[in-house]
Amino acid sequence: MAQACLRCLKLVMCAANFLCFVCGISVLGLGIYLSVNFKMAALTPSMADFSVAHVLMITGIVITCVSFLGFLGALKENRCLLLTFFLMLFLLMLAELTAACLLLTHEISDLKKDLQEGMKKAQQQPKNATLTDWDLIQSTLHCCGVVNASDWGQNVPDSCCDGPCIKVNPNYYQQGCLHVLKGFFEDNFLYIGIAIIVFCIIEVLGMCFAMTLFCHISRTGLGYKL
Repeated sequence: MAQACLRCLKLVMCAANFLCFVCGISVLGLGIYLSVNFKMAALTPSMADFSVAHVLMITGIVITCVSFLGFLGALKENRCLLLTFFLMLFLLMLAELTAACLLLTHEISDLKKDLQEGMKKAQQQPKNATLTDWDLIQSTLHCCGVVNASDWGQNVPDSCCDGPCIKVNPNYYQQGCLHVLKGFFEDNFLYIGIAIIVFCIIEVLGMCFAMTLFCHISRTGLGYKL
């Protein structure tokens, strides 16, 4: 009975990590596509090296590496890979909790200042840039500028237009992106918290499964030994 349960646990770990591996490859591919085909600029100077494309690529690489270790470690009953998988999941969970705490403690005034500095840098980008993070945010969230369209001065991007962008009396979005982002986090605060908790639970389960297989292999003398 115990052997059957462990075999089932091994198959579950292999299947779950294979699905995560496929998702990681997809996210990585999307990040590479955006990086190659679009000129991306970060919203804030504090995240100058982390545009949407860069974040997607880093996320895809992390998911792919961690899931590959879990899949191969469970499939081959490799103690070294299982232990590495356990440690990487633990570090990933700590990073997620740290990021969540920083997000919750980040002052709105600091965010406004960061967005304003990021907008100044975006205005210095070449005019032939087909897409920036600002264009993506403004067209997706239906907002314009930090406070309103006047933040862009005389060079308001087309992504601020509510519908077709005309030169005479253009119909810009009335709300600034700071207000929309603040409202988004306030309205979805509960869901964001639940999502973080769910991810942490999944990671804890993955660590428990990995350690269970690791201990079983240690007791039986199977698999690769450290």
